Amino acid sequence: MNKPLSWFEIPALDLSRAKAFYERILGVTLQERVMLDTPLAVFPFDRATATGGSLIQGDGFQPSRNGAVVYLNAGASLDAVLDRVAAAGGEIVLPKTALPENIGYIAHIADTEGNRIGLHSTGA
Repeated sequence: MNKPLSWFEIPALDLSRAKAFYERILGVTLQERVMLDTPLAVFPFDRATATGGSLIQGDGFQPSRNGAVVYLNAGASLDAVLDRVAAAGGEIVLPKTALPENIGYIAHIADTEGNRIGLHSTGA
């Protein structure tokens, strides 16, 4: 198994609000879909090379700051993404932190839904 993660789902209480938050901080467009009668907002990804994921709203999906942490790709500049978090309604809960062996930087944010989300960038 060379790709242990195949899909992720980030719970949302208000899908429109969560979609606007992630679009604003990451500078991407999420595609709204309905799968198995459940509304989703799908992050852009290349099916051939990248793991996909979405925001999801529905029964059994509860935002949380506890538990597993999903790390989203912050692109070339973690600072640029972190600079947009507060204005988009989120909070930085772990500031930018350098990782060993030149593998980049991470930070944790609390999104508008109450999830703790990791951000990773190989650049500053």
